[in-house]
Amino acid sequence: TSDPLAERRDLHWSGFQARPSAGSGFSRSGSSDLGGAPVRFDTPAPPGQNEAVSTSSSIDPADLASIEEQLGRTPRGLLRVAWRCADGSPGVVVTAPRLPDGTPFPTVYYLTCPLAVASTSTLEAQGVMAQMTARLADDADLAAHYRRAHLAYLADRRALGDVPEIDSVSAGGMPTRVKCLHVLVAHALAAGPGVNQLGDEAVELLKDSPFGACLGAQ
Repeated sequence: TSDPLAERRDLHWSGFQARPSAGSGFSRSGSSDLGGAPVRFDTPAPPGQNEAVSTSSSIDPADLASIEEQLGRTPRGLLRVAWRCADGSPGVVVTAPRLPDGTPFPTVYYLTCPLAVASTSTLEAQGVMAQMTARLADDADLAAHYRRAHLAYLADRRALGDVPEIDSVSAGGMPTRVKCLHVLVAHALAAGPGVNQLGDEAVELLKDSPFGACLGAQ
């Protein structure tokens, strides 16, 4: 019996080209790229509003140095490593929902592994997001699962602190469309299988990409 997902993996990686990506779901303008109504995140919080947000980082100095090398910059609002590549390198990190300067930041799980970022960008360029969004419109069970993933994402972020400006905004286009596959991949890796079905599917597609070695036996 043929495996449709395996056939799709073969198709996607037959012409792999690494493409750089910010991997965060944000445009350079400071506005979100998350779907739904436009929300801007370049306005600092009012005085005192940062106090309810977790800013305690448990990042090991060696991990921080590795993440800085991966991203080519010093990350802001870093809290901890959520998932590691097979060689132990950071692959997904958790970021505070409000950055040190007071800016709301809805992307809880941030993909840092360069191979993951480039391979996921290739999937995006090959139209995977449009295919997934079309399936959401036709498959009620998938849409319901995606909404649960959205709610799980919000719950994870609320556990880190209260940021009213983004309280109902998750990331990646959830819950109605797929607009940033990097967000879904990061969520699936950090939360584990079964939480974000479309993220899980993307991770499965990535197994035959250059990022596949980082996934190991997962």
